[in-house]
Amino acid sequence: MKVAFIARSTLYTVPGGDTVQVIQTARQLTGLGVTVDILLSKEIIPYEEYDLLHFFNLIRPADILHHSKMAKKPFVISTILCTYGDYYKHNRKGLGALFTLLPADSVEYLKTVARWLLGKDHLSSIDYLWKGQRKSIIEILKRADMVLPNSESEYKRVRQSYPCKVNYTIIPNGINPEKFPFNPHLQKDNNLVICVARIEGRKNQLNLIKALNNSRFKLVVIGAPAPNQQEYYQQCRTAAADNIIFLDRIPQPVLLSYYQLAKVHILPSWFETTGLSSIEATVMRCNIVITDKGDTRDYFGNDAVYCDPSSPESLLAAVEEASVAPFNNDLLERILNNYTWKQAAVQTLKAYQLAAIA
Repeated sequence: MKVAFIARSTLYTVPGGDTVQVIQTARQLTGLGVTVDILLSKEIIPYEEYDLLHFFNLIRPADILHHSKMAKKPFVISTILCTYGDYYKHNRKGLGALFTLLPADSVEYLKTVARWLLGKDHLSSIDYLWKGQRKSIIEILKRADMVLPNSESEYKRVRQSYPCKVNYTIIPNGINPEKFPFNPHLQKDNNLVICVARIEGRKNQLNLIKALNNSRFKLVVIGAPAPNQQEYYQQCRTAAADNIIFLDRIPQPVLLSYYQLAKVHILPSWFETTGLSSIEATVMRCNIVITDKGDTRDYFGNDAVYCDPSSPESLLAAVEEASVAPFNNDLLERILNNYTWKQAAVQTLKAYQLAAIA
């Protein structure tokens, strides 16, 4: 079987969780005998060479609309459906505050058109301009052979937002455990807290900084600022006390050293479908503090400490709790057994086979 992965045009220039998902799934599928090419939506794609197309990010329907119609091939979609409502509600000011008054699909439509007009992204389908976000997504879902959400919770959100019948298979996100070797002989620092994420408003580093400023904790914020979030990044730097340290994207061996020593990893986002860095941190025996917004409970159940992203007091209390709690081996075993990229690839291949039959 030969499959085309078709992803957003900024997959590599503005890397995110979907970048990891695309690259790792392709790599593991190759190990299962599937030929996979990763292609960007702005490329000219030789559809006839492929048995099936695999798209990513339902929230970017213009790409899927164009290529699925041109190819006339079976196709599946990794939905990766993020919701930004709480982020806009608590963070947008000025003109951006208008986003809180508009339906989510209208906001995404305006963002897509704006990126295109400003030359920051490619627009594959001109039809999208008159169909709009919601109509485009519903049309795509009706034609898709299958959707591949990262959790049951995400699938329920897809159905609730876009009511139409569509086959689905849950494909959890994961890690490659061998890339995260833990040394049990090194002692954790109970006062070391890390946050590994791209620095942007949705990830909510500013409230985290306010929560831990001048506390007993040393907070290391690891990640590069998103290209369009320089102002937010500067707000974070300005707000930070002396116990807050910023690192850019760092090489894997350096990242491992922070995972190794930190007692707590926190991801206080306004929304998360998974929280990949939280899965990585668990394998490195960090205690996990994570947002209660999104699909995180499908992964972490009752084995993480949850926080309210709108409340610095909640963030500090959650970090305090996690810093003195014993490590949860039940969560570690669940991740190692269920949330690896190899497992994700096995389930993805089964979905392809079902889609081909359909």
